[in-house]
Amino acid sequence: MPHNKNMRKYLTAITFMLISLATMSQLSLPGTGGIGLLEQSEPQNPVTWSTSFGVENETPTLVLTANIEDGWHFYSQNHKGTALPLVINLQPSECYKPLKEKFTETPAPEEHYDEFFKETELYHSGTVTYKMPIKVLCDSAFQISATIDGQACIDGKCVPVSEELIVQCQGEIFRYAQNDDDGNASPHHRITDSSLLSFFFLALLGGLLGILTPCVFPMIPMTVSYFMKHGGRKQALFYGFSIVFIYVVVGIVLSAIFGQGFANDISTHWLPNVLFTLIFIVFAISLLGYFEITLPSSWVNGSAKNEERAGYIGTFFMALTLVLVSFSCTLPIAGAVALGAADGSWLKPIVGMLGFSLAFALPFTLFAFFPQWLDKLPKSGGWMGALKVTLAIVELAFALKFLSVADQAYDWGILNRELFIIIWVALFLVLGLYFIGVIHFPVDDYKGKPGKGRITMAVLSFAIVVYLIPGIWGSPLNAISGWLPPMKTQTLFLGSSNTDMHKNLEWQNTAVMDYDVALDSAKVTGKPVLLMFTGHGCVNCRKMEQLCLADDSVAARLQRDFIICTLYVDDKVSKTPSGEMLGDKNKRLQKELFHQNAQPCHYVLSPDGTILSGPMFYETEPSSYINFLTLLAE
Repeated sequence: MPHNKNMRKYLTAITFMLISLATMSQLSLPGTGGIGLLEQSEPQNPVTWSTSFGVENETPTLVLTANIEDGWHFYSQNHKGTALPLVINLQPSECYKPLKEKFTETPAPEEHYDEFFKETELYHSGTVTYKMPIKVLCDSAFQISATIDGQACIDGKCVPVSEELIVQCQGEIFRYAQNDDDGNASPHHRITDSSLLSFFFLALLGGLLGILTPCVFPMIPMTVSYFMKHGGRKQALFYGFSIVFIYVVVGIVLSAIFGQGFANDISTHWLPNVLFTLIFIVFAISLLGYFEITLPSSWVNGSAKNEERAGYIGTFFMALTLVLVSFSCTLPIAGAVALGAADGSWLKPIVGMLGFSLAFALPFTLFAFFPQWLDKLPKSGGWMGALKVTLAIVELAFALKFLSVADQAYDWGILNRELFIIIWVALFLVLGLYFIGVIHFPVDDYKGKPGKGRITMAVLSFAIVVYLIPGIWGSPLNAISGWLPPMKTQTLFLGSSNTDMHKNLEWQNTAVMDYDVALDSAKVTGKPVLLMFTGHGCVNCRKMEQLCLADDSVAARLQRDFIICTLYVDDKVSKTPSGEMLGDKNKRLQKELFHQNAQPCHYVLSPDGTILSGPMFYETEPSSYINFLTLLAE
């Protein structure tokens, strides 16, 4: 029986081939009204292909798009009949791995029952998109080679579909990679995880600084002595856990407020940025000792009364009382951590509060386990005031960044690059003069001769001033370029190199800022469009501009070979003819057409809008960016 089935299958295939040959011969005869395949000098190619990369659910996705001529159709990958199904093969590589056995097809194939062969055909017509999620395993540029084989038919005539496609994968597509099979972290997770990890350690540092404030540091010996007499190490451990729990709960509440979607919407809105600026200024003035931020006394008293309750409940309220009592000292630090999480994911506030509270709770628990270490603690003194003054100056510097974001997004013109740097110079100059005793603040009215510690801090402060001063006249200040207003706002220049960098970024002033206008210009000139999704509040965008796009070789290519289109997703000034905010339109375009929401994000498009290459994300190496441009422009 199996033998008969195989014979029937072979006879069916042979019959189909004979019918196809006969049909092709008939169509090629002159005067038959057919297409005349045998008379054509070139074989027909009714299917054209284009390629791109999209990112769906944080996964790199290879996209192959087939455009089929009217009247033609070709068969699905899932076709089981006599006609040849479409087969897409990806060349194996150490740099990537397909995550599915077959590409997904959109739309679903049409179904047609063939009376002659007694089978259901599955085929596509019009435009069909094939998507394959890719696991990226390399952190350098690579290419994906795809071979396509199948069959397209029209009115009883069929031709082979055969194509070889090569897709270049480079730039920051790797930030979306996943872990490989042996557990090595890929670049995307390194970037994402390292960002959260660095924020965790920054919050941890904030917690340690909170411990050193006058409201908290003297509490350590008293609290440890209490636990040595009541409850011992178990109670001390629960005390530390309670502190962490309280702050993490605060982090969860903040994550509901500063979640990623919310952060994306408010990150450049003038109201929260101006509000954050004022909050940091208030925190700084409080740290300098001009006033104290305190909670209602009823909150503190109510918590203190519950300390008298026995067991773990009393210990929990001891922890809560510490958090409330230390509020005036720790709020400027913990608040800075919380505001720093406003531009991140929903997890960032939780990670921040976890890091802060772990460092804050650690000494109380650690010294309860090792009470002999208490003798090695430094004594309370003027160094605590010096710490608060330093934190105040740093917070004032950060406050300026929030104001700068709003200033750029709304084009107020309040804070150009040199004025921003001048204010920072003044702040760190004040800090240096404070450490040598020239300037005094209420929190630390130090009158004595500066010791080694203060002299060291003064030298560091003045060193920052010396580094910043050239920036007033256009020096790039690469170490902090992402925090500064863009170079296009600079008006003072001194030195040819500074002037050259400014000239290399002049394309920013002439770049097209509307997607449709850029494509129209490209159709006229024949040049490809270099599409840059960016943002006024994007730190990495500023770094990329100065470290990469201002390079002589890159700038020359940009100005000579491309229509440059800069799309600010946070523009709050310009409107489209329909009344939509231009920033909202750019954000929508990036999401709907390119399935992205990160900045910087660069593409190169043909004049008809086809993606030639991309996305290219954060890149600071000019040679890598030149390769990116060369691969797609030539």
